[in-house]
Amino acid sequence: MFPGNRYKKLVLWYIADPMCSWCWGFAPVIEQIRQEYSASLTVELIPGGLRPGTNMPLLPEKKAQILQHWHTVHTTTGQPFTFENALPEGFIYDTEPACRSVVSMSLIESEKIFPLFAAIQHAFYVEQKDVTQFSVLAKLVADLDISALQFASVFQSEEAKQQTLAGFHRAAQWGISGFPALVAESGTDRHLITTGYRPIESLRRLLDTWLQ
Repeated sequence: MFPGNRYKKLVLWYIADPMCSWCWGFAPVIEQIRQEYSASLTVELIPGGLRPGTNMPLLPEKKAQILQHWHTVHTTTGQPFTFENALPEGFIYDTEPACRSVVSMSLIESEKIFPLFAAIQHAFYVEQKDVTQFSVLAKLVADLDISALQFASVFQSEEAKQQTLAGFHRAAQWGISGFPALVAESGTDRHLITTGYRPIESLRRLLDTWLQ
């Protein structure tokens, strides 16, 4: 709660990774928050880096563990998943390219950050697209009417790489140990609203209390 700020538009930081299954489960919730609280909150996205820089294929036991998480997310939230043939043999679960594509979009057309984030999630969990690959990410960006050449230039730039790393570091500095997370900010005051999935009813109570 930040007394005296009720007439200011405050910032709600959404820390998430497009290849985080609970973030996919949370997708309808964050969209509802963005719509319901648009008059009082600015929602900003930080790709937090779930598995950035991973370079080894998934081991069978790790794949089984991840798919078990996906089933739990599906059961809990109702979000769609395609389980058959998911995470094929040899898949390298590196989330840095997907995160960097979102950061790149913030440098090109910031209004399309959330649409791109959602498109990557749907492509990965429902369409079984390999969103660790630049060509797949470029197609998703092109679907949002962004020039492929422009996106390639920004994605490969040192600025995009450094800003992506800065987002990972900021999440770590804020003590975020799991995704999704929501951090409310007013001036120099910062407050962790939640770490992990919560339904909209629970978050409304927390946000309304903070906004009072």
